[in-house]
Amino acid sequence: MNLQDLQLVGNKKMLFEVKDNNSDYFKWLHENKIEIDDFISKEGALLIRGLSVQNDGEFAKILETLFGEDLVNYTYRSTPRKQINNNNVYTATEYHASEVIPQHNENAYSNKWPMRIGFLCVTPAARMGNTPISDSRIAYQQIPLEIREEFEAKKIMYVRNYSEIDLPWEEVFQTDNEKEVEKFCTDNNIMYEWTDNGLRTKQINQASMIHPVTKEKIWFNQAHLFHSSSLGKEVEESLIDLIGEENLPRNTFFGDGTPINLEYLDIIRDVFEKTKFSFDWQKNDVLLLDNMLYTHGREPYEGERKVLVGMARPFQEN
Repeated sequence: MNLQDLQLVGNKKMLFEVKDNNSDYFKWLHENKIEIDDFISKEGALLIRGLSVQNDGEFAKILETLFGEDLVNYTYRSTPRKQINNNNVYTATEYHASEVIPQHNENAYSNKWPMRIGFLCVTPAARMGNTPISDSRIAYQQIPLEIREEFEAKKIMYVRNYSEIDLPWEEVFQTDNEKEVEKFCTDNNIMYEWTDNGLRTKQINQASMIHPVTKEKIWFNQAHLFHSSSLGKEVEESLIDLIGEENLPRNTFFGDGTPINLEYLDIIRDVFEKTKFSFDWQKNDVLLLDNMLYTHGREPYEGERKVLVGMARPFQEN
């Protein structure tokens, strides 16, 4: 892969078009996998266009070749997905086509996340449906210092109540055994309690991180996404009236349990909105991200849309 041949996406050189579209593209992947990995580790994002990917099995093989290890299971889930053929390839989050999925780093609400995430466009939407991305380093720099300092000092508490309103705990933890859930929570510093409504968990995690390769500071959390205000004022108030604030499916607080200033969250959302950029999906596009350096999201869309996802290289905060 000649980096001089990269094309611009937004203001970033990250698109590489494979000219020789043939059945032996795995040879090309093997020949270039070290260079591709080095590029993603430093630059954070690469879009490969022109591969003739036939099915999810080939997609899994592409990611395993480029990521250098087996794909990981999607555990401690936060969104509905379907696993494809037991190869740790999943559908992208299956929210209604009219919904926007805000920018986020995968599993940044947890103490464990994949360092690599890859997307395959099987079917582009008839209209919109792009996957915007944004640089977590730039987000960190553009969030005002006083906000960063308060988040970093206090950290973030994620509170989740598992039910049919959002996701049941059996789907989140991929088991119907309460003891297995309790062991997972204990192993991952998650506080839990069984309530009349089911299960409630609380976990305190980072607001920012230092990237292990580039050593740069990045904004790395999902406070803006899990906070109840992300539902919109009308839905949030209706849910609170219906089930009570303490039973909301998900919410965030500072790590000491105090409320997060709503103005802070609005500023953070605005930073992501201003710094994100996207491209029009084409069939068989493969988007590769360093999951710490780059966030991703989803536009609303019309028509049929199918994007697959695979993740690898689990990283756990000490």
